Amino acid sequence: MRKWAALGVLALALLLIAVDGTVLALAIPALQHELAPTAAQVLWIGDIYSFVLGGLLVTMGTLGDRIGRKKLLLLGAAGFGAASLLAAFAPSAEWLIAARALLGVAGATIMPSTLSIIRNLFTDPAERTRAVAVWAATATAGAALGPLVGGVLLEHFWWGSVFIINLPVMAALLVFGAWWLPETRDPNPGPFDLVSALLSAVGVVPLVYAIKEVALAGPTWTAVPAGAVGVAGLWLFVQRQRSSAHPMIDVALFRNPAFSGAVGATMIAVFALTGLVFFLSQYFQNVLGYSPLEAGLRELPLGVAGMLVIAVIGPVVRKLGVGRAIAAGLLVSAAGLAIVGFSARYGAIAVALVVIGAGVGLALTLTTDAVVSAVPADKAGAASAVSETAYELGAALGIAVLGTVLSAWAATGTFTEAVQGTALVAAALLAVAAFVAYRLIPGGTPRPAVRATVP
Repeated sequence: MRKWAALGVLALALLLIAVDGTVLALAIPALQHELAPTAAQVLWIGDIYSFVLGGLLVTMGTLGDRIGRKKLLLLGAAGFGAASLLAAFAPSAEWLIAARALLGVAGATIMPSTLSIIRNLFTDPAERTRAVAVWAATATAGAALGPLVGGVLLEHFWWGSVFIINLPVMAALLVFGAWWLPETRDPNPGPFDLVSALLSAVGVVPLVYAIKEVALAGPTWTAVPAGAVGVAGLWLFVQRQRSSAHPMIDVALFRNPAFSGAVGATMIAVFALTGLVFFLSQYFQNVLGYSPLEAGLRELPLGVAGMLVIAVIGPVVRKLGVGRAIAAGLLVSAAGLAIVGFSARYGAIAVALVVIGAGVGLALTLTTDAVVSAVPADKAGAASAVSETAYELGAALGIAVLGTVLSAWAATGTFTEAVQGTALVAAALLAVAAFVAYRLIPGGTPRPAVRATVP
């Protein structure tokens, strides 16, 4: 029972990180009134969290392998609470941007540690799949709960309350985490590669920035160079990993079709999920006239279905195998998006949200499990960081690509038509991803690498 109690602590941490990624959006009008930020500062307030989080995941994952995942998670929880307090009482926009950046640093220490501790706690493959299912469902539920939590708080309190809510949760995490979580680390980590850490950040952060900038304003003079810097940074990072005796990530794993297919499927599943939440939130409020709280409530079927699918993951995998089950999950999600494409009534959308939540929950659980199962348990931090970096890039791409499609469609027709058309585009992309997963990912999960080269 102790390890399942530990899983509950880890799920609580992840839930807060996922909620924090979306809860701020509803508070923007209120903080604009209080802090009077410029248009550029508003964008940085919203984006700096994901930039820093995505850029540091690989570094923090390998750092946890070295100093201990529990220690890093608890340090991150304390830092997250302190940064939340700074953000809640920020006297200026610049202060809030800095606090959000610190939240990203703390979040990056927490996310890889949650998944790598799960990898070490649950050595039985069937139990590990169930534990990862809880992890994935928590991430899905957190993304859907963000607008709801924000709506409830903002109807009764000031904008800083969306950060204050983090404090009791982080306090509980520190207390129960210190009690229930085991300490795990890599016994032979090798030296910490600072250059690789910098290259991973230089690769991810500008790339995520470029994607978001193109979504908002097209290929601007800042987006194109940033994208080029990001691509160059990632290329140099990969070259350094290939030549290093102690690489942060064993890039040879990507030559395994099952591993690379699982990482790609994670990105596509999150792409569809975040893109859906992005345009449906606008549709519920701008077209159907719901308040932020009412809109958040109507998105709940997505998170609920993502959690309930845990009950059927085992039988589905036993019947179909991992590869076909992932493909089935993506195909089910595509069918849900197709429902939105053919009917914009809320009754149909509610059914679609259940279908999409179940499909994404199934696919995301199995792809995450496949990634972390591909390496030995003592290298789990780096593998977890790969999975979560794919998650962050998928989120950025989902908003950028689907947001661009939505804006272009709305310029030539109604917003309702744009939402339906965008849903069909996303459905087509998921169908293609399902075919790729079916072809690349075999029935079983990737086996741990024989040579432990992922410090």
